[in-house]
Amino acid sequence: MLETYPSAGALAEAAAHGVEAALAQGLRTRGRASLVATGGRSPGAVYDALQGAKVDWARIIVTLSDERCVEPDAPEANTRLVRERLLRGEPAKAHFIPLWPESAEAALRALLPFDAVLLGMGEDGHVASLIPGDPGLAAGLDPAGQALTRPVPAGLGSPPLPRITLTLAALLQARAIFLLIAGDAKREVVARAQAGADLPVRALLAQDRVPVRVLWAPEHS
Repeated sequence: MLETYPSAGALAEAAAHGVEAALAQGLRTRGRASLVATGGRSPGAVYDALQGAKVDWARIIVTLSDERCVEPDAPEANTRLVRERLLRGEPAKAHFIPLWPESAEAALRALLPFDAVLLGMGEDGHVASLIPGDPGLAAGLDPAGQALTRPVPAGLGSPPLPRITLTLAALLQARAIFLLIAGDAKREVVARAQAGADLPVRALLAQDRVPVRVLWAPEHS
């Protein structure tokens, strides 16, 4: 289940190729396509590689798996990362739907199912901002939940800012999910989750509704 790559660059190229194929399929079959982008350290090189994707970005909608409740140009904002690394050149023609400060629930519902979802994972096993210790985590991980987004209180994650996250129910309304991880510690987290450890990422890996590609590379590559 774990795809291993010799370097971060090789992983980025593989992920970008998979995302491009998923978006192209959406464009062929429905005339539009959607990409759920993510923040953190994992996706930057993927966004760089997507600059060369042969798709009609003007017919693609991009949104986020989660967002910190900060100004969009703040260093902590996932919006800033996506705008600086993905939405430039040809991809700047895509339509972007932020998760904050306005509710994106109705706009997101109109996109379902998403064509491609990019996710990272923390060493605590969190994906998006479905973070251990959140009093509302069980609701966020309910695959049958009705809400597509939910607030996450301050004090969780790094940085410990209030957040908005897609729920597991939303993430599973997708045609393809790409989980990007690097380093031995995160590979061990995935192994523990696959063995049954009670971690948020386990809910993603244990389901059979949507294919999940787990792409791994050494941390210093």
